[in-house]
Amino acid sequence: MRRRLVNAYLTSVISISLVLLLIGVASFLIVNAKSVSDYFKENMQVSVMMKQTVSESATLKFKEKLDKERYIKSSVYISKEQGMSEMAQMLGEDFLDVFEVSPIPASIDITLNADYVSADSLEVIKAEIGRSSLVDEVVYQRSLVDALNANLSRISLIMGVFIALMLFISYALINNTIRLSVFARRFTIHTMKLVGATKSFIRAPFLMQSAFQGLFAALISIVVLVGLLFFVRSEFEQLFEVFKVELLMLVIGIVILSGLVLCVVSTYFVVGKLVSLKKDELYY
Repeated sequence: MRRRLVNAYLTSVISISLVLLLIGVASFLIVNAKSVSDYFKENMQVSVMMKQTVSESATLKFKEKLDKERYIKSSVYISKEQGMSEMAQMLGEDFLDVFEVSPIPASIDITLNADYVSADSLEVIKAEIGRSSLVDEVVYQRSLVDALNANLSRISLIMGVFIALMLFISYALINNTIRLSVFARRFTIHTMKLVGATKSFIRAPFLMQSAFQGLFAALISIVVLVGLLFFVRSEFEQLFEVFKVELLMLVIGIVILSGLVLCVVSTYFVVGKLVSLKKDELYY
């Protein structure tokens, strides 16, 4: 009998651990949703094309001024020579033969803070930078910005529905696992009721055991989740430029809290229902 109880307990813990692992993965995606969006937005470049007559020193001073602006994340100075070299790689070494003077101006490639990567904000920034007498043109791909924001919104919606579905399934699985685990001891509960035990007295040991079970299952799922993340990081290191691993502590907290709350709440209602059953109903 004791072996059967131990096997049932271990099976229950493993089942809950797998479900909590799903919750951990979903939580990791949720807490990193903004960082993923910011990563894509902050990798879009805006090119500030300088006038042909502007010297290198004037361009560098203008770059320093831009770096102080609230909307600038980073900037890179592209000299005329570097620009010519890049064009030569794309168009061939002899592409400049048709020009008497090099048409490639010095430029500054800037990346913006994610909050400013929207069509309206970019137009304002373009106008503000373009007011300088040193600037010939500010160039960015409007269609790319619109497509990026539209796709991120669509992906966020799909991910939100997927995560909500996962959490619902997780709750249902944990609830059923706890229900089966407690239901197996329904006659013990009935015996306690016959000797005059109150509902709270009967619930107490089950709730304590359930809390320990949820905590133990959460620890197992955390170990597996951390191991999985380190494996993915070793195989796909660039992927973790998008995700913030420092948010893992928040995910661990969510998993532990989920394990405790779901197990205890499910046990509370299941035990309460079993206490209310009559003797004949225990056999069905």
